[in-house]
Amino acid sequence: MNRVTDSFAEMVFSDQVMRERLPKAVYRAIVRTTRDGTPLDAQIADTVANAMRDWAVEKGATHYTHWFQPMTGITAEKHDAFITPLDGKAIMEFSGKELIKGEPDASSFPSGGLRATFEARGYTAWDPSSYAFIKDDTLCIPTAFCSYTGEILDKKTPLLRSMEALSRQAVRILRLFGRDVSRVNTTVGAEQEYFLIDENDYKKRPDLIICGRTLFGARPPKGQEMDDHYFGSIRPRVKAFMADLDEALWKLGIPSKTEHNEAAPCQHEMAPVFETCNIATDHNQLTMELMRRIAKEHGLVCLLHEKPFAGVNGSGKHNNWSMSTDEGENLLDPGRTPLENLQFLLFLTAVIEAVDLYQDLLRLSVASAGNDHRLGGNEAPPAVLSVFTGATMDAMLHSIEKSISADKMTPESKTAIKLHIGKIPEIMFDNTDRNRTSPFAFTGNRFEFRAPGASSNCAMPMIVLNTAMADSLEQFKKDVDALEAKGEKKDVAVLKIIRKFIVGSAKVRFEGNGYSAEWLAEAAKRGL
Repeated sequence: MNRVTDSFAEMVFSDQVMRERLPKAVYRAIVRTTRDGTPLDAQIADTVANAMRDWAVEKGATHYTHWFQPMTGITAEKHDAFITPLDGKAIMEFSGKELIKGEPDASSFPSGGLRATFEARGYTAWDPSSYAFIKDDTLCIPTAFCSYTGEILDKKTPLLRSMEALSRQAVRILRLFGRDVSRVNTTVGAEQEYFLIDENDYKKRPDLIICGRTLFGARPPKGQEMDDHYFGSIRPRVKAFMADLDEALWKLGIPSKTEHNEAAPCQHEMAPVFETCNIATDHNQLTMELMRRIAKEHGLVCLLHEKPFAGVNGSGKHNNWSMSTDEGENLLDPGRTPLENLQFLLFLTAVIEAVDLYQDLLRLSVASAGNDHRLGGNEAPPAVLSVFTGATMDAMLHSIEKSISADKMTPESKTAIKLHIGKIPEIMFDNTDRNRTSPFAFTGNRFEFRAPGASSNCAMPMIVLNTAMADSLEQFKKDVDALEAKGEKKDVAVLKIIRKFIVGSAKVRFEGNGYSAEWLAEAAKRGL
């Protein structure tokens, strides 16, 4: 073992740590809570809290905090010491009650008009599906955040609800294929772009300090003309920053995988391995915080503004989104048998249908003053929502849409169709070019939502996408049930609804250049 594998997740109260430190019955109860949402009783919570405190104190922690994500788009925390005075001395205490619930002042957090400012009380509630971790000698407990009267005041709660809604509908769909699956998880890998500039130069620019972007100034002698910065040799100073960032991320269990120079001068990217949507969102928030902090240690400033400089690429957060069963099967993987291909087609067309029906909400989920400066050029997708599937997939969808007579489907013709579609597994992966001008592109076994901005909390677009997908799957099941009620065989009914979804969402599919004036005119005609 080397120092990386030895130290990975060493500051995380992970599944492995819980296995080692909790009684078996308590550990199994935690697993049930995480998997099924069953509540923990007070005795079990006390046992978990004691083990968590002992582990944290051994790691040097003196405080704990309920770490939450209010609607500001960043994280919040209120620290309390483990210390309790006793007979002139002190002991370290942490109860199950303190683990499960906190009470930060909620009066100054955004509420979307849900409550009056003078109604100050708010509650944080432990989210056991995201591991606790230690940051700056403080045990951080990921939590949801709500008001005294129950209004949701954060981004974690609706994200968890959207994941639950999608899982519920996806499980119902999988039962059409005779699959006994108890849960479907949404997964995300959030590629994070950012700029690094010298701190001395930063301090000379009030516009950067106050606004995060330049408001005036001359073009530099050397800009992005040759794009020679892209994937270029990483400068030693930047490499040192990246090395320290990786070390800090790995200790927190954040699977930072890829790092490189981006297209604009002084622009870079970090890409993690995908994780469950909730954990990936938590980890991305931590990543942005650590980027800013570690940059200062190297005499640099990390700019996460979407468009800090005119004339060069802006920074985005490309969310690579997919769905997988509790057995680890990726539902956007084409598979290797006709039956699996049919299942894949169902989920693929349901995603496209979801984007078509809820394109306005998806666009809203990535809208901000900074991001709207970025969208529409220099590898940022246009503001018009469309779906890119690639030439092969697009041809297959058109074939189903145009050539198949859904009204005359028989088991024999169904098998023939499936065998025709069975070419997919041989050619799906890396068989199509990437379309950097598409905001929502299929990339082999996932969709890459390229529109979110670099500084945003990636929970918001995932909330909308998960919920839209849940609605699409629910409608699919209703349509299949309606056909079965009329005497249609299940597999034929599934194929008919797949075709219906393909036809209904055709207008949102586009394989060309999203930057072109012709596409914007065509998109307007389509009503996008």
